[in-house]
Amino acid sequence: MVAVVFDEFGGPGVLRLTGTEESHAGPGQVRVKVRAAGVNPVDCKIRGGLPEHVFPTSPPAVPGIEFAGIVDETGGGVTGYAAGDEVLGWTTTGACAAYALATAVAAKPAALSREEAAASPVARETARRGLGLPGVREGETLLLHGAAGAAGAVAVQLAVACGATVVGTAGPVHHDRLRALGAIPLTYGDGPAERVRAVAPQGVDAVSDAAGQGALPVSIELRGGTADRIVTIADPAAADLGVTFSTGGGTARPQDRPAEDARRVANGTLRLTVAETFPPARAAKAHELTESGHAAGKVVLLFP
Repeated sequence: MVAVVFDEFGGPGVLRLTGTEESHAGPGQVRVKVRAAGVNPVDCKIRGGLPEHVFPTSPPAVPGIEFAGIVDETGGGVTGYAAGDEVLGWTTTGACAAYALATAVAAKPAALSREEAAASPVARETARRGLGLPGVREGETLLLHGAAGAAGAVAVQLAVACGATVVGTAGPVHHDRLRALGAIPLTYGDGPAERVRAVAPQGVDAVSDAAGQGALPVSIELRGGTADRIVTIADPAAADLGVTFSTGGGTARPQDRPAEDARRVANGTLRLTVAETFPPARAAKAHELTESGHAAGKVVLLFP
């Protein structure tokens, strides 16, 4: 089967499109013909050689952990899904391939495009984790770094829906979109503490960092000198500062409410932006854009 593969750790240039051995569904698994695969910052970190105790990976490997596609084979013990079903979900075998094996899938709503379906699982799980770990509650103020990214934008909507005030950092080009989602947008750069205090004089109750751009020290300052209720999914300096660093674990697995969130994206009550799509042969370009941090939403690979 055709797959995007990296034979060694490194930059986007190590990715190549090649033929690999075709996989088949084992017990408890479904095999999915991949129609679209989401590209995430964690994919870039794994390709670059993220420490194996976080995400164990041995090249040659196929990148990608989320997909949308069509079930074409079921293993023993699988119930609820059959060949021909359209699904979205997680895989441990690499999503950027003609076929992927999965145990964590949900039905794809008919109104949801394959791009949106492939962009949904990681963004919404990451967003829920980024809100759940610091315990964001109604009436509180959340400072969200990287609010314009795929996970950040979902987190804005979930936090606003629970009754929190969201102050979101992003480049000026994204501010109108963040206002439309219900956030108070602020720019990155010098003097962030003063800008945050100007719009949130009552203080910041929790901080979620989806950007990983060195915002943790000022976040601790804004929390009154404590790392309590600050979580980052992107900044490896967290341990040195006593901040919680969350990777989501080293393997893809079922997460909370994937089918419900997919339906919300399909009916428009949860907005999910696909920034750009690429064919598998341009996987390196897709990784470059994702790694740059300048994609205004999710980057997705589309398979024939």
